[in-house]
Amino acid sequence: MSRTVISVENLSKSYRLGVIGTGSFDMDVKRWWASVRGIPDPYLKIGEQEKSHLINETIWALKDISFEIREGEAVGIIGHNGAGKSTLFKILSQVTAPTLGEVKIKGNIAALLEVGTGFHPDLTGRENIFMNGAIMGMTRGEITRKLDEIIDFSGIEKFIDTPVKRYSSGMYVRLAFAVAAHLEPDILVVDEVLAVGDAAFQRKCLDKMSDVGKDGRTVLFISHVMPSIIRLCQRTIVLDGGKLIQDGSSSNVVSAYLKSVLSTSAKQEWVNPDNAPGDEVVRLRSVAVKDEDGKVIEVVDTRHPIFLEVVYDVIKSGLHLLPAYRLTNQDGTVILTTMDVHSKWRSVPKPKGHYISTVRIPGNFLADGNISVLVSLNTLSPTVEHVYERDVVTFQVVESRQDDTASGGLKEEFIGVVRPLLTWNTLGPE
Repeated sequence: MSRTVISVENLSKSYRLGVIGTGSFDMDVKRWWASVRGIPDPYLKIGEQEKSHLINETIWALKDISFEIREGEAVGIIGHNGAGKSTLFKILSQVTAPTLGEVKIKGNIAALLEVGTGFHPDLTGRENIFMNGAIMGMTRGEITRKLDEIIDFSGIEKFIDTPVKRYSSGMYVRLAFAVAAHLEPDILVVDEVLAVGDAAFQRKCLDKMSDVGKDGRTVLFISHVMPSIIRLCQRTIVLDGGKLIQDGSSSNVVSAYLKSVLSTSAKQEWVNPDNAPGDEVVRLRSVAVKDEDGKVIEVVDTRHPIFLEVVYDVIKSGLHLLPAYRLTNQDGTVILTTMDVHSKWRSVPKPKGHYISTVRIPGNFLADGNISVLVSLNTLSPTVEHVYERDVVTFQVVESRQDDTASGGLKEEFIGVVRPLLTWNTLGPE
């Protein structure tokens, strides 16, 4: 069984607005003297009423959180802005100290927290590589052996002997990540600073972090890009208001998080038809994303087919009523539009009644990302939209990068809104 490399127990971090220390010079001296003597903090013994006189306003960035991370785990940290993610990483990286609680870390940490952290602006990129390696306890010879690999990964060879204060934010992040990932830390901590880089470099970094995890080292990763979290991390922790509210498998945790953030999920239904979208012709009853077994699914492996199901009631008969979907990715790009134009209902009017229309999207077709679904119900000749609901359901597509995907297990970037597994035929010399 792998050992525990990070142990967090009852961790809290507070900030006091407009006040340094406790707000009382006498109490600050007593706390310092207690720490020197190795006795309990006297501040913890003070009653809440007395504390209120010492503190003007306290903001708890983290409040009483506990968890353990084992060697070789890749753990994602997600949550709203201000949830406490970056504060947690700063404590783990020993950039700042906790107010209460205890953190135990076994092994060295390489942290990429924000643009500018860890580099001396007046030193060149090459000099900063050696400085960072020395801080991590590496010898000059060990750093030299990694130097060419770091520079090549960063892609900024021409500027490696230029002071980093002249770097753009993208160049800075490229070099910072290359250093953090290649100096073989026991624990790699990466904040969402990667968002500064371009898409190709982001994917390159994710692949490198995946390699770090496979080597038995530990990865902690903050990101708002859920497909990246699911792809890289087997486990994800959710912070909200400084508290740990969920800790579990990434697919389950991300599904629940997206449901709360987007106020939508892979299924939407209207129990009361009077409140359902529609008009005097048709009323929408439900829309769902399902797998082959008919189970509602919010995280989909790109290799597997999915089924979009719309349930509706036709109130007025005699019309050629057709359902349609439009799928959009997280960038707002329309991936595809599909309408039921090839069934008998294109030429046959629908009588009154309850209908279920399902369309199958094959596996190895959609690219990874967050997919939002628009559903409409239309009559033709003339065209009238009786239902038009944007973002009615959402789901995540995750690419496993296995041999049986369009990427063939390769780590190169595959650009595009779809990623079909196409058949190739190559003729060679006879």
